Amino acid sequence: MSYEAFQSEPLPFDENIVVKGWEKRTVEKETYKRFHELTTKDYERFWEAVASELEWFKRWDHVVVPGAYPNVYKWFAGSLQNISHLCLDRHVRTWRRNKVAIIWEGEPLDEQGVPKEVRKLTYYDMWRLTNRIAEGLSRIGVRRGERVAIYMPMVPELPAVMFACARLGATFTVVFSGFTSENLAMRMRDLGARFLVTADGFYRRGKVVRLKEVADSACQLYDGIEKVVVYRRLRDEVPMKEGRDVFLDELISQVPVNAYVEPERMTIDEPLYVLYTSGTTGKPKGIIHDHHAYSVILHATMKWVFDLRDEDVYYCTADIGWVTGHSYVAFGPLMEGATIVMYEGAPDFPGPDRWWSIVERYGVTILYTTPTAVRMLMRFGEEPVRKHDLSSLRLIHSVGEPINPSAWRWLFEVVGNKRCPVGSTWWQTETGGILISHAPGLMLVPLKPGTNGPPLPGIEVEVVDETGNPLPPGAKGLLVVKKPWPGMLGPPTGMWGDPEGYRRVYWSRFPDVYYTGDYAIKDQDGYIWVAGRADEVLKVAGHRIGTFELESALVANPAVAEAAVVGLPDPIKGEVPLAFVTLKVGHVPSEQVKNQLLNWVRERFGPVVAPKDVLFVRGLPKTRSGKIMRRLLRAVVMGAPLGDVTTLEDEATVDEVKTAYEELKQYLKT
Repeated sequence: MSYEAFQSEPLPFDENIVVKGWEKRTVEKETYKRFHELTTKDYERFWEAVASELEWFKRWDHVVVPGAYPNVYKWFAGSLQNISHLCLDRHVRTWRRNKVAIIWEGEPLDEQGVPKEVRKLTYYDMWRLTNRIAEGLSRIGVRRGERVAIYMPMVPELPAVMFACARLGATFTVVFSGFTSENLAMRMRDLGARFLVTADGFYRRGKVVRLKEVADSACQLYDGIEKVVVYRRLRDEVPMKEGRDVFLDELISQVPVNAYVEPERMTIDEPLYVLYTSGTTGKPKGIIHDHHAYSVILHATMKWVFDLRDEDVYYCTADIGWVTGHSYVAFGPLMEGATIVMYEGAPDFPGPDRWWSIVERYGVTILYTTPTAVRMLMRFGEEPVRKHDLSSLRLIHSVGEPINPSAWRWLFEVVGNKRCPVGSTWWQTETGGILISHAPGLMLVPLKPGTNGPPLPGIEVEVVDETGNPLPPGAKGLLVVKKPWPGMLGPPTGMWGDPEGYRRVYWSRFPDVYYTGDYAIKDQDGYIWVAGRADEVLKVAGHRIGTFELESALVANPAVAEAAVVGLPDPIKGEVPLAFVTLKVGHVPSEQVKNQLLNWVRERFGPVVAPKDVLFVRGLPKTRSGKIMRRLLRAVVMGAPLGDVTTLEDEATVDEVKTAYEELKQYLKT
C-alpha cells in the first residue's frame, strides 16, 4: 500500500506547516533527527538526566536493570519515590500553594446556560483534602500493600482518592464509571481488592446515573469487599449496608482539617496502580505502572509535548477511568503544577458547543482531545465554534486513534484559527505516556496534517515487516519500540498476576523489541503515521486493508462526518467491507450520495476493496470516551449477541445500526 493510498486525501506528503508565532521554536527536520539520535544512542544517560529534574526520597543505584521476569525492566532501581508527593507536597512548599489546581464544572446548567456548579481548588486545598482522605482510609484499614478499587465520576475527589491511596502505599485500580456491575466485579476480583470507593451517582446528558446501585450489585458478584466508601455527589438517599458502607464526608469528619499523612517511600517493586485494558475477547489485561519511571515519562511529556507553563489553563477531555485520564488529567499536569479543567458531563450536552463554552469560560490555553470527538463535533458545522471566543488557545493535541487530515485541518483552521500547533500523540495504556508526537515545548518540526510526528527524544521506534526487518520510507508495516523506556509496564510482573502473558502478548512476536500491535508508516523525514490496529484488518480477495484506511477515505469526503467499516463474509472474496456513515449537517442520505461515496472510495483504492454498501445512520455506537465500538457493528453484521452495551454514549445508536442492517438484508434479497 503506497503512502498516498494510505493517506486517502488530496494532500501532498511533503506539506510542511510552520505556525505563525512559533517560528523560533521550529527547527529543520534534520536538526531534530541529529538531536534524537544522540538521545537514543545513550538512552540510559539521557533518561537519567531527565529523572534528575524531579525530587526523589532516594536516588537510584542503577538507571535500568532487568527485573525478575522476562522483559520486565526496573527503571531507577534502588530509588524511593511517591507520586503523591510530586503532585502535591512539593507545590505547597512554594508559591503554587495558593495556585488553582482544579477548576471543576458540573454538567447541569441553569436557564441562562450558566453552570450550576463550579468549584475551584488550590494546591493547598487538594493537599489538605488528600491528607484527610488518606487518614480516613487508614482508619478503616487501608495501608501499604492493600488494594483499593475506585469507581467514581469526574469530580475532584476522584484524583484526591488516587493521591491518597498513593500516599498510603496502596495499589489502586480506577474502574470507568460507565462500566457495569459485572465489569467492576471482575476487576475487583482480579486485583483482590478489599476496599471500594464510589459515589452515589452523577449527571450524564441531563440524566442521573445511580452509581451506588451498580456498586452494590458488583459487591454481590464479588464478596471480597469489606468496606465501601461513598462520596455524596448527588446527595440523594442511597442504600447503605451497615458495618460495610460509610459516606466519605462522615469518614473524614473526625479527621482534623490540618491532618498530615507522611507519604510512604515506595520501592520500585511496589505498584502505584493497575489499569485494566479491555479487549474484544478474553479477560482484560491488568497493566501495572509504578511511582518511579511513570513519573519520569509524565514529567518529560508534559514539558515537551504540551509546553506547559505556569500561566496555562490545561483541559484534557478524557475521563480519568482511562489511561489518558490517569496520565494527563490526574498525575501529569498536577505533577507539573498546572491549572486543569475537569468537566463532569457529555461533550455535546445540552448543545454541541459545550466544550467551546468551557474553553471560553476559563481561558483554556491547551486542549487535549480525541479525533472521534472532533469528527462528531465537525458534524454540526463551524457555527458552534465561531460563537465562542477561543483566542486563549495556543496549543492543541489529539489522542486515542489516528487523526485523519480533514479533522486535523478543522482543529487547526476552525478551532485554533491557524495560530495553534495541532499534534496527534501516539501512546498506549502499556507505554504509560506519549512516545510519538510533535514536541513544541522542546523543538517543533514543521507540521504535516494527519501525522503523529517523530518519536520523542530517548524513544527509538521502527516500522518492520512480518519478519521483523525494517521497511523503507513510505511502506506500511508493524510499529515496534526497539529500546526500553521509562513508563513501560512496571515491576514486578508487568501484567498483574500474569508475567507470561506480558511476554507472550508484547515480546514474543519479534526478539527483544516491544510489539505495539499497530500498523504504521515512516516517511522520508522520520515522521510516523499510525494506521490503526493490526488486528483491524480486512482480507478482501487476497488484499489486506486496514479499516482505518477506508474510514479515512470516507471521512475525507466533504459530506461525511464519521465513518466505521467492518467486514462482511463473502463466499468469493472472503470478506467485503461494509461502511456505516454519519453525514454532516446539511447533507441528506440518498442513493445519489451513496453512489458518490462508493465511487469516492473506488477512485482511491480500486474496485476490489471498495465497500459492498454504505449504510447511513444518525450516530455511530461509541463509548463514553469517544471511541467507535466496531465490535457492536460486527455483531450486528454477523447476527451475533451484542454483549455488554452499557458503555455506549447513546444506546439508541445500536438500534439504528440494527435497523440499517435489517434494511440491507431486505435490499440484498430483492
